[in-house]
Amino acid sequence: MPEAFEVVGVVDDSDSTAARFPSGDRSPYEGLTWMSEDELFATPGLAAVAVETANLDLVPTAMRCVERGLAVHMDKPGGEDLGLFRKLLDGCRSRGLPFQMGYMLRNNPALRLCGKAIHNGWLGEVFEVQAGMSHDYGGDAYQEYLASFRGGIMLNLGCHLVDVVVSMLGRPSRVTPFLKSAPGSPADSMNNCLAVLEYPHARAVLTACSREVDGLGHRRFMLCGTRGTVELCPLERFDGEPLTLRLTLSEDNEEFAAGTHTVDVGVQHDRYRDQLLELARVINGEIENPYSREHDLLVQEVVLAASGYVEWSGQ
Repeated sequence: MPEAFEVVGVVDDSDSTAARFPSGDRSPYEGLTWMSEDELFATPGLAAVAVETANLDLVPTAMRCVERGLAVHMDKPGGEDLGLFRKLLDGCRSRGLPFQMGYMLRNNPALRLCGKAIHNGWLGEVFEVQAGMSHDYGGDAYQEYLASFRGGIMLNLGCHLVDVVVSMLGRPSRVTPFLKSAPGSPADSMNNCLAVLEYPHARAVLTACSREVDGLGHRRFMLCGTRGTVELCPLERFDGEPLTLRLTLSEDNEEFAAGTHTVDVGVQHDRYRDQLLELARVINGEIENPYSREHDLLVQEVVLAASGYVEWSGQ
């Protein structure tokens, strides 16, 4: 995206001792300058850093960037310590620095249509969400990697679903985690998880397992309301075919008649392009950040509760 960014280089963080599951493929970085963190920070005109490290290095690394007055795009999740994540967000706010979490579904066109359906009242009052974030990649090594996090796959991938549900429904009244390990996996891998987010008149059931055959193809999202239902499966696709969702309505609205519709939201080409272009516009002062500090903090609070780190407080 040269129209928005000049990439000055990439920091090699391979000396980190934090648990990681690297792909080993450095081909996307061909032609870029490899440098130390100090060299990066000394680059004249540096305005932003994309922090994509081992999970438990994310927040400390982002904090070092913020301390140097840099805008940050940070991969998920926001660590295992809510207080430290809050300190990071407060540092961005006090310095007036843009901050963006790399939740992968934020710019998903089908889920944006779901948000529009809720906002416009097409579905009536929402009473149920069912969502799955499973896969079957990584083999035994991935299960061992998940065991390095107390919250397992719910922390590592379920966080994407929490971000979506909190965006749609807000703060839950109760969060209950169910953390399990799939058959044949290490007992501490926590690679087969479920969390229930409760609301006064609704519930959201979120699942994630790293042993589900064709799990990527079965990732799903279903939204039920008193006047309509939306079903999306798979959650996303990058095979050149359009992403579609099934929308069923009991009443006409300004865009759709009552009945069942297969809605084509277009072909997806890149998961993060729109998100990063959005960050560039925030940095340039063209738009306000669409995700507030309060939202990011609430999401992290729910993620930690859904992953078994803390008891949920509905206050």
